[in-house]
Parts: sequence; structure tokens; C-alpha cells
Amino acid sequence: MPREITAFSNPLVKDVRALREKKGRRRQGMFIAEGLRILTEAREAGRLPAILFYAKGTNHPLLAALIAEVEAAHGDVIETNADILHKLSGKENPQTVLGVFRTWDTSLDRIDRACADLWIVAQALRDPGNLGTILRTGDAVGAGGLILVDECVDPFSVEAVRATMGALFTQTIATTGWPDFIPWLRAGEGELIGTSLNTALDYQEPRYRKPAFILVGNEAQGLPSTYEAECDTLVKIPMRGKADSLNAAVATAVMAYEVINQWRHAGNK
Repeated sequence: MPREITAFSNPLVKDVRALREKKGRRRQGMFIAEGLRILTEAREAGRLPAILFYAKGTNHPLLAALIAEVEAAHGDVIETNADILHKLSGKENPQTVLGVFRTWDTSLDRIDRACADLWIVAQALRDPGNLGTILRTGDAVGAGGLILVDECVDPFSVEAVRATMGALFTQTIATTGWPDFIPWLRAGEGELIGTSLNTALDYQEPRYRKPAFILVGNEAQGLPSTYEAECDTLVKIPMRGKADSLNAAVATAVMAYEVINQWRHAGNK
């Protein structure tokens, strides 16, 4: 049965609130996800929150199913109020459902590269909104997941999780450094496709091979020249206006759909 918490001084409230900060997530090995839609995506992907908070008076069949599964898994289900949910999430108008999940291993060697023909690689990605959009794009195109290279935004931050709209739970995520990524990549099959302004090759000219790893660089700096040199193919998305480059997440989507559309058309011939 759910238990009730309405006091700000409750130790659990303090612990969960601390998950809004990176040091709190690292110390506890937990993170926050908000909203019934995202938590339902997680449940359908086989991940249940260790702790489930919901606002008193919230009635929905999906919430009832979520409560039942969390309790069956011996998780903690807590009925609370909007004030507590606001304190936990930091939002003025918080969602009525909030889950606390255990973080999982994001080691590169846990990736099954054979499970998908397309992977996305982001180097020094800093914006949680871009991370969320890239994960959602990966889900939409059927990519295996996202490999974060070098110092990137924390994929388990409140802002990043919110931006993924549930794709955090449907896409594989790995974190690594460039010196480890390249040997891992070259240990198996895979074409590394870099996006850059430092090439004249139009992104629609090459015929991309399977499996493909699309590499995008930092939002402000792009890819370092040494990283570009490691790419099998370096392409440029043409810019017809005055801007010199696309947003990193938009560029990723353009590239991902170009790659899969080539494969789709080749399969129809």
C-alpha cells in the first residue's frame, strides 16, 4: 500500500531533492524522471522507479498499472501533494507523478553494436535540450543509441531526462573518452561519418555503409581537427542562408534521416 509524505522535513524528501544536483546523483546512484508519460515509457522499456511519488487525487489507469508494478517489485510508492512535488522537481507547475530511478552502467563495452545498423556519437555535447532531441531522433530512426564522447552533459540530469520525453529509456547510452572510443570502434565493423564545415563533400553524395556511426561535435566548437582526421567520411550540410551551421541536434536529425533513407531506397530497388 502507498504511504503518505507531506512534510518538507522528511529525510526522503531531502534525499530526492538532492538528485537535482550532479553530486547528489553520483552519491546516491539515482536520478529523477517526471511525468506519467515518461514513467510509462520507462515501464514499457522494462525499467521501474525504485521510488514513485504521485499527487493525492490523481487517478489514471496508467498510474494504477505503474503503482501495481512498482509495489510488486518491492519499490516504494508515496502519495504526496503538489508542494512536495514542486520541492522535488523544482518546477512551478510540477507533474503529478515523479519517479526516482537507479542509474545504470553506461560503459562503452556494454553496448551490443550488432543490435542496430545506426549509432549516434556526440562529442563534448553540453546542452541538455540537444541531448534530449538527439535521443528522441535516435528512437525515431531506430538507432541503437547514443555514445557520449569526452565531457558531456549528464544524461541523468533533471533537464536532460525531461528533454528526452522517455527516449532515455528506449535508447542505449554510453559515456567514454575519445582515446577509448576509437579502438572500440575499430575493433569491429563501422563507418565513422563526421559532420564538419571543413570539407566540400555534400552529405548526400556518399553512399553510407552499415553499420554507420554519425559523429557530431560540440555546439560551439564543432569537432576537433584530430577527430575529423579519424573519420572514414567527413561531410558538410549545405547552408543556403546567412547562418554558417545548424544546431547540433538538427544536424544529427538531418544526417540520420539521410542515412536511413539511402538504406530504405536501396532496399526497394
